[in-house]
Amino acid sequence: MQDDDFSLFHSAVRGVKPIKHERAETGKPRSNREQIASRRANATSRNEQTRVDGLSDQFVIDVGAEDELYWARDGVQDSQIRKLKAGQIPFEGSLDLHGLSVEKAREQLWDFIAEATRLEIRCVRVTHGKAARLDGKRPLIKSHVNTWLRQHPQVLGFTSCLPRHGGTGALYVMLKRTMLEGRDE
Repeated sequence: MQDDDFSLFHSAVRGVKPIKHERAETGKPRSNREQIASRRANATSRNEQTRVDGLSDQFVIDVGAEDELYWARDGVQDSQIRKLKAGQIPFEGSLDLHGLSVEKAREQLWDFIAEATRLEIRCVRVTHGKAARLDGKRPLIKSHVNTWLRQHPQVLGFTSCLPRHGGTGALYVMLKRTMLEGRDE
């Protein structure tokens, strides 16, 4: 019986070459120190690239802390904007930009409107704050939001909120809805 097992083993390993070294080859590439150093440098360096989103900061409309904001795209019915201003169009999402840098506020506003559009939301609230600055200058985020919303292709109009929803520190923003295209404008 043992002879049969031995002959079966020999026939199974016929043509196999014995290993000449004691270390197994794992197939992993050897570490390239330059490549690792380059990857580390890229991972730790800040990416200063500006995101291109169609919103311009070339000309920012300065607004005061207590200024009421109002804007409507051409073709939007006055009755719709009056309803928006009166708080009669309920907002289904809210974004708070308090304490953010201008660039971070821009990114969050763009992403927020994109998500609201994707979900077919009609009206959102954007809280920008009034930012009564110590240097006496105009509110930075409020001025930028006022400018960006006028440029955003999905925004039909906006108006300052009622006092219970933030007053002149927040905006009701009416958005286009793609399913009802034509009815919104």
